[in-house]
Amino acid sequence: MSSSSNNQRCEHRDSVASYALAALERDESESMQAHLPTCIDCQQEYHALCSVTDTLSTWRAQTLPPLEPLWLQLAQRISSQPQKKAPKAVTSVSPATAQGWAEPRWKEVAPGISCKLLSTDREGDRVSMMVRLAPESSYPPHRHAGVEELYLLEGELWIEDRKLEPGDYNLAEPGTSDQRVWSQTGCMCLLITSPSDRLR
Repeated sequence: MSSSSNNQRCEHRDSVASYALAALERDESESMQAHLPTCIDCQQEYHALCSVTDTLSTWRAQTLPPLEPLWLQLAQRISSQPQKKAPKAVTSVSPATAQGWAEPRWKEVAPGISCKLLSTDREGDRVSMMVRLAPESSYPPHRHAGVEELYLLEGELWIEDRKLEPGDYNLAEPGTSDQRVWSQTGCMCLLITSPSDRLR
């Protein structure tokens, strides 16, 4: 990561993670592609994310639909709570799409929550996905069946009393629970977790 102070921080740097994970719209992706060779800070940020993007690339060949019961539980749980409707999602264009791999589409799985499934590893009981929360939306309380890794790309996200901002990482161990996960501003994150998590 760059050692630049916040005052000297490149205004494009917050978009580097979204670019590396193919979460930008076409015009934003093209703009970042042109900017990246000219900015050392953004280059360092991009190269620091290579291990994450390389891991996701190896999983793409294993992409399978998510386990249906989890999404049914999620939809039922959240639809019973009043939420603001999420803005219409736009399919992102990858800066470098692998041959034979189709870019997944955003799906609204519950009011205020949209997901883009990147890969499913049934043997390892893991899924990786992009998740968007609309402003004033929350994720239902849940218990982690496996290790959960969350990397916040945009907006702000509260997990219990911890506030995450773009670039922040959160690790949850198996058997732990999250009672309150919500976003006042709306947010987008990369989530690698178990599809066997239990909603409460």
